[in-house]
Amino acid sequence: MDIEALIIGILENNLAWLLLAALVVILIVKSVKIVPQSEQHVVERFGRLRAVLGPGINMIVPFIDRIAHKISILERQLPTASQDAITRDNVLTQVDTSVFYRITEPEKTVYRIRDVDSAISTTVAGIVRAEIGKMDLDEVQANRNSLIDTIKATVEQAVDDWGIEVTRAEILDVNLDAATRAAMMQQLNAERARRAQVTEAEGSKRAVELAADAELYASEQTAKARRVLAEAEAYATQVVAVAINENGIEAAQYQIALKQVEAVGAMSSGAGNQTVIVPAEAVAAFGDAFKLLKGRA
Repeated sequence: MDIEALIIGILENNLAWLLLAALVVILIVKSVKIVPQSEQHVVERFGRLRAVLGPGINMIVPFIDRIAHKISILERQLPTASQDAITRDNVLTQVDTSVFYRITEPEKTVYRIRDVDSAISTTVAGIVRAEIGKMDLDEVQANRNSLIDTIKATVEQAVDDWGIEVTRAEILDVNLDAATRAAMMQQLNAERARRAQVTEAEGSKRAVELAADAELYASEQTAKARRVLAEAEAYATQVVAVAINENGIEAAQYQIALKQVEAVGAMSSGAGNQTVIVPAEAVAAFGDAFKLLKGRA
């Protein structure tokens, strides 16, 4: 009983100090705010913007300041949106888009726009329709990367006042109605047929060119052969002429007799020639040839 009475007495005598200590602890707890790395907190004082707390330990005035909004600064992806768009050549398309963004200035996002996701989706839809309306269908298919860059830059300008950074914009697909797809398929088949015909014609042309080149090459080779034979014949004639000039008429007679002997030998060596009739002039030629050969020996 004495201990209980002592404790009660101490509490009665120091109650004010204990209450003051408890109040200080509460104030410290209320004034210290720890913000996660992935967030920023918007602080209001009497309903007005006071500060934006970054990640880490922050101090506020308890019971006067309050954290009104906790904003995630992580990158976000809007749900895939589909919107109809008409190209410059009057083709109806359905474009699937997706946008990635993150909040860089929470105070603008909180106090300047109510539903940021819906606002960005509406902005992207309008920009996509406007940009595709400036292009033909073939340009949309061929220049998708440049179209994405244009959409991203235009969206960034539109949402700059909202404290948002658009990190990426994607065109996932460009869909066409069945009639347009069938017409494009016919056009594609016709283009393929045209290319096949052009390729075949070029192949035929090339074959003709190669054949002409082959004939030209053969003619050139024949001409070269004839020129070589003519040069050989001219050389032989020149040699005979020199021999005649040096040895007189006997050299010419010798060449003629030799040619006659070669001709008769060729006749006798033919297939099926069992009997060879030699004219008297040929016999005389043989005699002259042998005499000339004997004289040369």
